[in-house]
Amino acid sequence: MSKTSPTSAILPFFLSSFSWNFALGMTYPLVPLYANQLGMSGMGIGTLVALPVLVQIAFNLIGGAYTDQVGGRSLMLAAFVLTAGAGSVFFFAGGFWLLLLAQLLMVMSRAMYWPASWSLGSELPGGRSLQMGRLNAITNTGQIMGMTGAGFSLLWFGFGPSFLVLAAMGALSFAFGRHLPAKQTDPERKPQRLFSGYAQLLRLRVIPFAIMCAYVSALPFSLSFSFYPILLVEYGYTADATGAMLAVRAIGSAMAGLVIARYLNFSAKLALPLACAIATALSVGLIAATRDAWIIGLLMAAVGLASGIMTLFFQMLMSEISSVDNRGSALALGTLGWGFSHFSTPLAMGYLKDHLGLLRAFYIIGSIA
Repeated sequence: MSKTSPTSAILPFFLSSFSWNFALGMTYPLVPLYANQLGMSGMGIGTLVALPVLVQIAFNLIGGAYTDQVGGRSLMLAAFVLTAGAGSVFFFAGGFWLLLLAQLLMVMSRAMYWPASWSLGSELPGGRSLQMGRLNAITNTGQIMGMTGAGFSLLWFGFGPSFLVLAAMGALSFAFGRHLPAKQTDPERKPQRLFSGYAQLLRLRVIPFAIMCAYVSALPFSLSFSFYPILLVEYGYTADATGAMLAVRAIGSAMAGLVIARYLNFSAKLALPLACAIATALSVGLIAATRDAWIIGLLMAAVGLASGIMTLFFQMLMSEISSVDNRGSALALGTLGWGFSHFSTPLAMGYLKDHLGLLRAFYIIGSIA
């Protein structure tokens, strides 16, 4: 058992979260642009992004259950190792299958990281809403710098060195994460079966609602690592400008975590997710309707803000309906919505792009949302 106190664990927790999200943010522009450079079709790119998510959906449930059993630290460390491995495979990838392998490693990392980090974040001292807001702000700040850094790295050095930086950030996350405290065990607590938490939670009627909220909150993420970069490049923007504009979405989400989380009662305001869903859907469609950088930036900020509030809403909702013993399972159920979005959105966009064109694909996805 680690003797690290919860207070002293806050800094390594946030530092490891920042560096892992930096690596995740780098994948958003790098992977679709690299696949596009290799000459893959829209459906090929959509498959490359969406197919591994089937693995992520399964590992989300396993990761949530193991978080309740062994604690978030072990799962986070495994996620960091997988990210370092994914960056290394990306470096050597020259075709679809190695890219697919790297994507599989990355989505397994994501599936382990999210329920583990959210579970640890909900237990930090200082108030759950405040600390979860800070975690989401750190998450989005890391992705901002990762997306922007990937754009500049791609412009100056190319894809190979950029993927090596991604692998190095995964290794740095592991170095910080080793200072997280291990799960404290209660010798009087009876051991539970691995998936017993899901049996308790699935009886609650609020679970499908939370999954739907997660689905909508993940839509801008799904587009950020699939077809937003391609849209902006087709508009004539350079790689660094594309990374910067994608980062604006994460700035909006970070503002939701740092500022708005303090003032909203997430469990009481049921009009909140409806308003955020409408704002997210409108922003997705309108981004494809303009080529002006300032308007695109404003819409990216709007979609980031709306989806960031929605993310906090379902996190707080799942934390409040769960106990410490099944919180990892509860948050993993919520992230099923993310998995469904990451799977269905790139596939639908790829199909629509090949048959109707990229702009119409965005309009249709916005209308469906």
